[in-house]
Amino acid sequence: MSSVGAAFRLVRAGWVLVREGVVAALPGDELSGLPKFGWRLARLFTRRRALAYERGDRLAKAVVRLGPSYVKLGQFLATRPDVVGNDMALDLAMLQDKMHTFPQAEAIAAIEASLGRKIGDLYFSFGDAVAAASIAQVHSAETVHGGVASRVAVKVIRPGVRRRFFHDLESYFLAARLQEKYIPSSRRLRPVEVTETLAQTTKIEMDLRLEAAALSELGENTKDDPGFRVPSVDWERTGRDVLTMEWVDGVKMNDIAGLIDAGHDLKAVAANLIQSFLRHTLRDGFFHADMHPGNLFVEANGTIVAVDLGIAGRLGKKERRFLAEILYGFITRDYLRVAEVHFEAGYVPRQHNVAAFAQAIRAIGEPIHGQSAETISMAKLLTLLFEVTDLFDMATRTELVLLQKTMVVVEGVARTLDPAFNMWKTSEPVVGDWIAGNLGPRGLLTDARDGAKAMLTLARQAPDLAARTERLSREIDLMAEHGLRFDETTARAIGKAEAHYTRSGRLALWVIALTLLYIAWRLL
Repeated sequence: MSSVGAAFRLVRAGWVLVREGVVAALPGDELSGLPKFGWRLARLFTRRRALAYERGDRLAKAVVRLGPSYVKLGQFLATRPDVVGNDMALDLAMLQDKMHTFPQAEAIAAIEASLGRKIGDLYFSFGDAVAAASIAQVHSAETVHGGVASRVAVKVIRPGVRRRFFHDLESYFLAARLQEKYIPSSRRLRPVEVTETLAQTTKIEMDLRLEAAALSELGENTKDDPGFRVPSVDWERTGRDVLTMEWVDGVKMNDIAGLIDAGHDLKAVAANLIQSFLRHTLRDGFFHADMHPGNLFVEANGTIVAVDLGIAGRLGKKERRFLAEILYGFITRDYLRVAEVHFEAGYVPRQHNVAAFAQAIRAIGEPIHGQSAETISMAKLLTLLFEVTDLFDMATRTELVLLQKTMVVVEGVARTLDPAFNMWKTSEPVVGDWIAGNLGPRGLLTDARDGAKAMLTLARQAPDLAARTERLSREIDLMAEHGLRFDETTARAIGKAEAHYTRSGRLALWVIALTLLYIAWRLL
């Protein structure tokens, strides 16, 4: 029955997207055959008043009708321009994560259940909600330490949001499986894997203890950084469903008039934002991955304070080196080095030619140079980069796509502050310093030290590895002699899973088809 429920929810979501004109706003003129017929049919069923709205507004209205879990889906897909296209990703990134507040009594009940203490024992005062999003809402409150009252922000999980999201998640997986099965060209984008990533990231986001830990880690990383910080966490009043943190007094970065009235230098704020983000990414390998202007405040002294760290990104040392060399290669116009880095990292298969790939990279980079700062767009460059990597069979890298999406958003915020903002010129000092420290003589010493540690660890594991190798050799000899065999339990499990998958897929397709026929009949 779960497959039937998922199919109905999927059909309902599709119908809402059709009625609100989201499907009609897609570039259907580029389609052919059955997809183009479906696009034309969607235009017939679009509400008349929806046609008057821009695509982003249509999308926002559809998501509001579908509910909180679809807001989160939209925000997640905004991090995957390789899946939905750059234009749609930018529209999704602009979705306003603003929902109706839920009653204060429900928030208090959730806090008391999570922390096991009465609200009066936790807070000197507890006010109404000041903001509400798809997963949680924020209340203003006060705590008392040593007779001194301090204002805090209390984030509380929305009641029932986990159950609702995981019900909707079944329909997301169904859509991904159908896409992989019937649209072979989409398999490179790994839609099922994308859905699994969504499920994992949302599980993390719905445990506020993990967001608190991310704030704490980023706070430690940036404690000595000029002009950037995150709010401190009150761990005594933080649990799975509640996060208590320092209240931030500042001007939101989307309030340009407010920033000007407060006397801030907008060009300096823009530069600080970009350089702080690159510093976190390259130096620490840990960055805030949801840096839209609603999550950024500017304090009276010009310090940027980032809040809402439900989505964070991580990069290993190899990925950081890859990023730095790519950026520096574009800055210095060393396209051959940019191409070589892709091959060295294993992102482009070895059967392709490095020089041919460098030629394609040059086609992306050269139009940037010689243009005015106002026309140099990271978003446009990334769109072209996705197209080129597709031509050279570069598989999707989730961590890099999340980073690239965040860079596009941060660049967009910087441009609202300074329309003449030059992303490349501002990035060069941070990227250049990192390369000098990590790819020069000092970097070679660090790599040598890390290599020595790895060799020591390997030496300690040598006896265990030798025993495993001997067992593997015996098992390979047995397979060569008798063939690959499953035990009876494994064989039954494989047969049962395959039969269930086939039945579920067929049943879901019938439910979708019958539901669409019924809707069409009712409208005729």
